[in-house]
Amino acid sequence: MSGFDLTLFDCDGVLVDSEIIAAKVESKLLTEAGYPISVEEMGERFAGMTWKNILLSIEKEIDIPLSASLIDKSEQLLDQRLAREVKAIEGVQYALARLAGPRCICSNSSSHRLDMMLTKVGLKEFFAPHIYSAKDLGADRVKPKPDIFLHGAKQFNVSPSKCIVIEDSVHGVHAAREAGMRVIGFTGASHTYPSHADRLTDAGAETVIARMQDLPGVIAAMAEWEGAF
Repeated sequence: MSGFDLTLFDCDGVLVDSEIIAAKVESKLLTEAGYPISVEEMGERFAGMTWKNILLSIEKEIDIPLSASLIDKSEQLLDQRLAREVKAIEGVQYALARLAGPRCICSNSSSHRLDMMLTKVGLKEFFAPHIYSAKDLGADRVKPKPDIFLHGAKQFNVSPSKCIVIEDSVHGVHAAREAGMRVIGFTGASHTYPSHADRLTDAGAETVIARMQDLPGVIAAMAEWEGAF
């Protein structure tokens, strides 16, 4: 056993290398709409946020409304590219095969996108049926709010204090910590940036890994350390 009653995984940037694809699509659309932004800056500033909340954040910054059509256009383009290009994070099958105990996915991505990506990369069987989308709870309940993590724990009747979360984004770490859960940060996806690990730590991650192969050992060490007190 892992020493925790439940392991909760984010999906984008943790299980599948999708954040870099999203950053490319979204940076292009924003630049064309008059808000020049690089792929790297997209990853650093907005990884883990929904496209709608990214647009709302930028609108507040520049005080200019962005076209509502950008939402639908991004979703369509991103689904097309993910279906062609998305891959599993290196080492994730190894890690999942060696982690005992209940697990689930808690993501801001829609249920249909989660199903498409996880099926394409062969990871769905590791989690089904425990794959949860914050969007199914309501548009105002996505990360950085803690709702989706609390929902995941509730499905297993597990106390948040007995949960460990794997997250790649500052917004996701904030959500997990707000839920009362412990967090391991992950920086092994293609959208990572130089200060990534420091920012995850500052947000509340207890430790940060860059190789998914290291996850089982790190979880075991955290559980052993907890049990020593």
